[in-house]
Amino acid sequence: MKKLCLLLFCIPSSLLAQMTNVVLPPGWENDPPKIQSLVTFARGESDLRGAVNRYLLDKAAIERRYEVKYSPVRINRLTKFYLGWQMRLKELTFDDLNYEGQVDYIALRNRINYDLEVVHLEEERGQQISSLLPFSDSLRRLQEDRHDRKRVHPRTAAGILNAVASEVNGLTDELTADGANATDRREDISSVVAWRAANQVQHLRDVLADWNSFYDGYDPMFNFWVPEPNARVDTALAGYTKAINKHLVGISKEEKAPIIGDPVLEEGLRANLMIEMIPYTAKELIKIGEQEFAWIENQFRIVSNDMGYGDDWFAALEHTKNLAPPPGEKPWLIFNIAEYSENFIEDLDNITLPSLSREVWRLKMQTPERQLINPFFTGGEVTRVSYPTSGMTHEDKMMSMRGNTPHFNFATVHHELVPGHHMQGFMSNRFNAHRGQLNRTPFWGEGWALYWEFLLWDANFPRNDPDKIGMLFWRLHRAARIIFSLNYHLGNWTPQQAVDFLVEDVGHERANAEAEVRRTTIATPLYQIAYMIGALQFRKLYEELVESGDMTAREFHDSIMQGGRLPVELVRARLIGQKLSPDFRSEWRFYGDP
Repeated sequence: MKKLCLLLFCIPSSLLAQMTNVVLPPGWENDPPKIQSLVTFARGESDLRGAVNRYLLDKAAIERRYEVKYSPVRINRLTKFYLGWQMRLKELTFDDLNYEGQVDYIALRNRINYDLEVVHLEEERGQQISSLLPFSDSLRRLQEDRHDRKRVHPRTAAGILNAVASEVNGLTDELTADGANATDRREDISSVVAWRAANQVQHLRDVLADWNSFYDGYDPMFNFWVPEPNARVDTALAGYTKAINKHLVGISKEEKAPIIGDPVLEEGLRANLMIEMIPYTAKELIKIGEQEFAWIENQFRIVSNDMGYGDDWFAALEHTKNLAPPPGEKPWLIFNIAEYSENFIEDLDNITLPSLSREVWRLKMQTPERQLINPFFTGGEVTRVSYPTSGMTHEDKMMSMRGNTPHFNFATVHHELVPGHHMQGFMSNRFNAHRGQLNRTPFWGEGWALYWEFLLWDANFPRNDPDKIGMLFWRLHRAARIIFSLNYHLGNWTPQQAVDFLVEDVGHERANAEAEVRRTTIATPLYQIAYMIGALQFRKLYEELVESGDMTAREFHDSIMQGGRLPVELVRARLIGQKLSPDFRSEWRFYGDP
């Protein structure tokens, strides 16, 4: 058997136990768990756990060392690293790995391939902004020489900085000048590329400040030559950033900033779908979103009729929005919902709820600044909830209250806490923790949390009709995310079209819709679709394994929590004991043909 020393480390390879359907160790719901059960569980851990951790740590170290974004030095070093790991992984004897190791082999292979695609995309994006940053190489080399342990020549460095300052001021004058040449330059560059360039200029300012801090005050000759031209460069870069934002992006202090993002387009979506093991095209996924959207709208009409509003579900939604409590009362209503949901789920007896996970979570209020990006809920051990603050304008206060009525929160408390994100984090930190770093897949994270909304809806979880409206509102929102985020990343929709869709077709308050679209522009490309698509994957897997009688619901749910964060198709492979191979590819059409 080939030793795993091929990956630059040695680990025992004798632990070959197959534990594809292992549930949580007996007693895990107690404090403390039974030690012997934990020992038994450990014998089924992955042969490749050490390799995964080594890859992640080495990659992070390289990214810290070669810090300048879009630098050819950084791109070349990362490319060499990824290609080296691809070669080493292929040298392993796949069949000698235990089953959990084979699962990790596939996940690690996908991650390396994806990281290689991303670094190629970074190179392309760097080339697209190069005409706006002709001075970039001069500045990055200063920092890269320092990291290469080369001694600075202060007089030479001062000359470089002086020349860059003059060059940047000239570029700023060119952008701000009136005339045909300035107009042509503005028309040649899209707002998206310009926004990326402005961010890179700010990044170079930060890099230069770090470079300067290494020498300033410690090297007398540096302090003789460099401070004045360094200050000129920093001022010039700040002015250039402002000019790019105003004249090419369309951002100025006098006006509300437009929503600007950097869509990955079809090629970028393909790379992301590959690593998430989703065997559908972006266009097929939009169709799935549209079909789910239509089903939810029909459910809205049913509840709306029960509330006396006929088919006008927007009127029923408006009624629910106006049930928001006064300021100061929100946290206590969240606590009540959490207690109700945890007790309801415990009574279902279909998942182990560790008592400590229920004990340790805390609640904080979302800051006004954070509400500009996430105007609703964020989960985890410290869960944060949005509600109006005293410093907001009257309009923003009203929109925050209406967008965060407790009946809307009814669907999100268990999503964010137990058995959702807080419990996911609690368990994944204790079982197969290496997978949480390798597979930051939102299809497992967000998909699981929304899957429970599906399950609880079917179990008659809502207390009343406004609770049903709240659950349906968020479910519609998740279907809408598929539609608007993929259309945005494909280049079919502008951010403003996405905002209008959320307001006019979903019923969002406009400020909340804008925050949601801003979030989309900074999130990973598939993050927004992962809620609904991941939930549909888990629901289909539940049908295959629980409704068929192959597993109990408790075994099913506990096995998912024990297995760690993985693309859902690999979760499925583990649970059904699917035979794996080094070239295993996604083929599970969990929704059929939309």
